[in-house]
Amino acid sequence: MTDIEGSLKMIFGAEEIRQSSLEHLSRYSVLLQMKKGQHLYREREEIVTVYAVVSGTAALYKMNAMGEKKVIFVLGKGSILNEEILQDLPEPVSCEIMEAAAKEYHVKLQVAFMRRFDSAFTEAKNVVDAGEIGDVVMVRSNTRGPSIPKPWMYDIKKSNGPLAEVNSHDIDTLRWFTGSEFKTVYAIGGNYRCPDAKQDFPDFYDNVILAAGFANGMQGMIDGAQGVLYGYDARVEILGTKGCIFLGKTQERPITVCRSDMHSYEAFTNSWKFLFKDAYLEEDMDFVDCILTDREPKVTGHDGKMAVKVVNAGNLSVSTGQIITL
Repeated sequence: MTDIEGSLKMIFGAEEIRQSSLEHLSRYSVLLQMKKGQHLYREREEIVTVYAVVSGTAALYKMNAMGEKKVIFVLGKGSILNEEILQDLPEPVSCEIMEAAAKEYHVKLQVAFMRRFDSAFTEAKNVVDAGEIGDVVMVRSNTRGPSIPKPWMYDIKKSNGPLAEVNSHDIDTLRWFTGSEFKTVYAIGGNYRCPDAKQDFPDFYDNVILAAGFANGMQGMIDGAQGVLYGYDARVEILGTKGCIFLGKTQERPITVCRSDMHSYEAFTNSWKFLFKDAYLEEDMDFVDCILTDREPKVTGHDGKMAVKVVNAGNLSVSTGQIITL
C-alpha cells in the first residue's frame, strides 16, 4: 500500500472505500508537504482540486476590515479543507469512477431506468421521434410513492432526498423525451407527512416540485411525493406543438366496478414492482443481449451520472431557494 492509498483510506474510511475506487483515486492524487504559514489557496481563487489534511493542522481564515486575520476553522487530520467545491455541481465523483472503471476493464454498465423498456414508454418515444405531435415543448413527469420514508432518509446528506429516492426515473424520462440535458432547475420542497423529522431534520422534504429548462429550449416539470398512501402513481405528459401524449396507468387491474348507487371503483396501483414488471424483464433480457453481442447498453453510466447531477442541483435549489444552472 502506497502512502497515497493510506492517506485516502484515512480520509474516506478504510471500511467505506472500495479497492477499485482507491486505486482510481490514487492515480489522480498527490501528497504535498507544506511549510508552516504557507498558503494553499486564497479566498475567491478559482480552484478545481479537493484538499484534505493528512497530518498536522490547517487554518481557514478571513481578513477583516482592519486587515487582520480572523481564524474561522482549525482543521486536523482527515479533514477536507474545501468541501464546498463538491457542492458546485461537478459531475459526481463516484459516477466518474464507475464509468472509468467499467471502460478500463471492459465491463457492461447499465443503469436500471426501466421506463425506457416499458412498452408504452417505448411506443411514446417512437411517436415523438416520428414527429406525430410536432416538436416537443414540455415534458411533465410525476412519481408519488405510498411508502412512509424511513428515518435514515430524513438526513438529506445521506439519502439525497425524495428527488433521488422517487424522482430519479422522472429525471431520466425528461432527458429521454427531450433529447437534451438539463440547463437550469428550480425546486421547492416541503415536509407535509413526516412531523417526527421536523425538529432534527428541518431540511427534509417529502413533497417536491421541480421546474427545468433544457439546453435545446424545451421545458420540464417534475413532481414527487413520499407517503401519499393512496397508491403508486407514475404518469407522464409530453406536450408538442401539434399534439400531446399521456402516459401511465393507475389501475392495478383492468376492471371497474359500477354499483346501483351510482358509484364506481377500481383498484389503484400499489407498487412499482407490479406497474413495471414487464419492463424489468425486458431490461434484464436486453442487458444479457448486450453481453452476448458485445454492444453498449441502451441506458449507460452517463445517464445515471446526469440524473445524480440533476438531483444535486435540485437539492441545492430547495435549500437555497435559487435557480441553479448546470
